[in-house]
Amino acid sequence: MTIRIVHETPTRLRFRLTDAATMGPRVAASVESLPGVTSVRVNAPAKTLVVHHDGDRRTRTGILRAVNHPAPPDAVPVASEDEGPDLGHVFVSGGILLASFILPPPLRALISAANVAPVLVRGARKLANRGVTVEVLDAIAITLPAFRRDWRTANFTRFLLDLGGHIEASTSARSDTLLRNLLKARPEAVMIETDDGALRSIPYDEVTEGARVVVNTGDRIPVDGVVLSGNAWVNQSAVTGESMPIPREEGDEVLSGSVVTEGRLVIVAERVGDTTTTARISRYILDGLTDPSGIQSESHRLADRRVFITLASGASVFAATRDWRRLESVFLVDYSCAVKFGTPIAVKSAMYRAAKEGCLIKSGRSLETVGSVDTVVFDKTGTLTHNTLEVTDIHRPTDSDLDDAALLALVASLAEHTSHPVAAAVVDVARRRHLAHISHEEVDFLVGHGIGSHVKGQTIRIGSRHYLEEHEGVSFASAEAIIERLAGAGKSMLFVAAEGRLIGVIGLRDRLREEALPVLRQLRENGVKSIIMITGDHEAKAKQIGQILELDRVYHDQKPEDKASIIEALKAEGRVVAFVGDGVNDGPALMAAHVGIAMPRAADIARATADILLLDDRLDGLAKLRGLSGETLKLIRSNFRASVGINSAIMALAVLGKLSPIATAFLHNGTTIGILLRALASNKGREKPANARLAPLRKLPAPSRHSTMN
Repeated sequence: MTIRIVHETPTRLRFRLTDAATMGPRVAASVESLPGVTSVRVNAPAKTLVVHHDGDRRTRTGILRAVNHPAPPDAVPVASEDEGPDLGHVFVSGGILLASFILPPPLRALISAANVAPVLVRGARKLANRGVTVEVLDAIAITLPAFRRDWRTANFTRFLLDLGGHIEASTSARSDTLLRNLLKARPEAVMIETDDGALRSIPYDEVTEGARVVVNTGDRIPVDGVVLSGNAWVNQSAVTGESMPIPREEGDEVLSGSVVTEGRLVIVAERVGDTTTTARISRYILDGLTDPSGIQSESHRLADRRVFITLASGASVFAATRDWRRLESVFLVDYSCAVKFGTPIAVKSAMYRAAKEGCLIKSGRSLETVGSVDTVVFDKTGTLTHNTLEVTDIHRPTDSDLDDAALLALVASLAEHTSHPVAAAVVDVARRRHLAHISHEEVDFLVGHGIGSHVKGQTIRIGSRHYLEEHEGVSFASAEAIIERLAGAGKSMLFVAAEGRLIGVIGLRDRLREEALPVLRQLRENGVKSIIMITGDHEAKAKQIGQILELDRVYHDQKPEDKASIIEALKAEGRVVAFVGDGVNDGPALMAAHVGIAMPRAADIARATADILLLDDRLDGLAKLRGLSGETLKLIRSNFRASVGINSAIMALAVLGKLSPIATAFLHNGTTIGILLRALASNKGREKPANARLAPLRKLPAPSRHSTMN
């Protein structure tokens, strides 16, 4: 990005920015906090930054230094958005309009010509640089009455153009503000605890990973990290969309941008500065403000083409009637304003709604594409399932003297000494059942095989069949039927032996997300035709999950590098594909899909390549996104039809001579403003509470439908 001064007065600097849309707010954030700076305004379309200051030379030097050091994304304040034309222009043109009714003709002509001239210059510049645009149409509409010395009509037209332009720009800025309101300015200082237990305040930029950050009631958490000590209620609504505060204590994770509503925490910082959740959210939102969707671009093209309809209609009317007033009336009608402004406002309002409900959308294009998706592909682990296992079966030989609880307690007492996922699942179920710990001797670890110990004089071995059968000589004859049944159901198994005899078989499976099946069913109701899972699991295990979740197709025994190839193959079939993943190896598939969606705990590369990031660790956001995209596209098309229909009616009346230029301007601008306000209001009324959830899956039902699975 390059920045240069294009104009300067004693108290004002105007800069040209090559990347004003993205970098302008960050440059403004660096400048506006300086002493002596009175106001800062970014004009993204004009690629300018205007700074008003007190005229002091030291202030000017500070401004020049600050513009070359933009603030990081998470420092952008709400007030830095482009606020559109100054309202002062509206008052000036309104004053000139009133003066044209009371001033004598010579003076009236002089000030009116000065009032009209800027519009003519702007129209001529647009005609030279971009061809026929709505600005050219405005210039013609003002030139015609001015040419006939009808200064009152010319001034009134200029006033309506300024008023309409201000309302359009303000409405557009309001939609940007809705999104920027989700960005929380970083704190200037952070309280940390030193090694000797003392508290010290340091600048935000000096906080490093591993620092012990202290937050109290009312503080916004400045880092991502883990609670070292303390207890508090934390409101994460600005980050995850959860409306109710949640308790946080030692060992719990906390996210930057969350607010401590009650209590005190000491947090070990794990991610600071530009790597925090808040900074990541900021980048998503700022990207979303500058990346137009396909329907936005198409709306602009359609609107520009309709300028020629207005010109052709006006020329035809004048050729047939030689009526200057009809020509003026026709040229005051254009289809461009409502369409060009209404579409991005509707898209940004929808992005705001999505962010409030825990779904960050990187661009309007992604929001639009979600509504067209007909195939959703899931990477199994971490998306359809949690990254944990659950115990589903406990089997004991008929001659066993242990009941289920005793067997679980025995296995959990030994397994709690290892971090293996299978061991963690057994320990978890034992804790939930409040089973007593069983004393044992030192635990032996055989990596890749299992564990062993001595309990009440008996040798206990826990592990895989291969380990117990090949290394410990345990017979599995009495459990073959059970093993075959569990294997057929796609379950993992843990075997327990005492004194060389099999005493238990524990079956486990991936823990499905409670909301998975309801969400998938809702996706189908919203028009998704095919739901697919990719997994590295063996066929039996993969198909079992496929049957429970009613999937249309399951790709099993897949290597990580196969995911992107599968996505490309589905796209080659003419499908519009969304991919949902969270792993390091999901990056290529997320990029290959039409829409890539990452879970909140996704690896950095997955978050970087995804188009949409879910902030709440649930799948509910997928169904919300699909519905929101459909609502937004429906609103945009409805607004387009309304704009074309109403403006066509106004033009028809103007062609027939039924409307004066003033009446035409009133009706046209009123239509435009109404459509803009309707687009802006789309973020209200229909959104669900931020903590809305689909009904959880309490019992896994038998499959009600099942398409062919590979």
